[in-house]
Amino acid sequence: MSLLEQWREHAYSQDTNQKMGQLFWANYFNIEKGIYEQLLADPDTVVTGTVKELAEKYDTDIETMTGFLDGIDESLKTPNPIETMDENTEVNLGFDKEKLYYNMVGCKADWLYELPVWDNLLTVERRKELFLQSKKSGTVVKEKKVGRNDPCPCGSGKKYKQCCGR
Repeated sequence: MSLLEQWREHAYSQDTNQKMGQLFWANYFNIEKGIYEQLLADPDTVVTGTVKELAEKYDTDIETMTGFLDGIDESLKTPNPIETMDENTEVNLGFDKEKLYYNMVGCKADWLYELPVWDNLLTVERRKELFLQSKKSGTVVKEKKVGRNDPCPCGSGKKYKQCCGR
């Protein structure tokens, strides 16, 4: 079983309605926040190393680091082989700032996208734009349905029922 499968099996089996599940996720989110604070403090340096080395660097266990790598993967400039990685797999944390912020908003991770360090990375205007883009991306907009007695949208001038609605 790969590290990612182990992480997902353990993490997603947690019942968030139970105290143990809530404690697990609260602890994970706290560790995640600490890692992001360190990463975002020096965004131009691409952190690389094995999964084991990164877990040691950020003072966490390999399973938690695997969860972190799973979460950040879509925001990386070069994705890691997370599906097949083991503790000796070389990975990188070279992220795209805008993509990372956008994805954090999409995941509703306010404890991450509201970190004060973002003030030095993206302008307030750009963060607002990314926030709105992310929120709108999940919105489904239904087109207005053409009624049978409405003018036909093809532009013929006829009623829809006498034209394309036949």
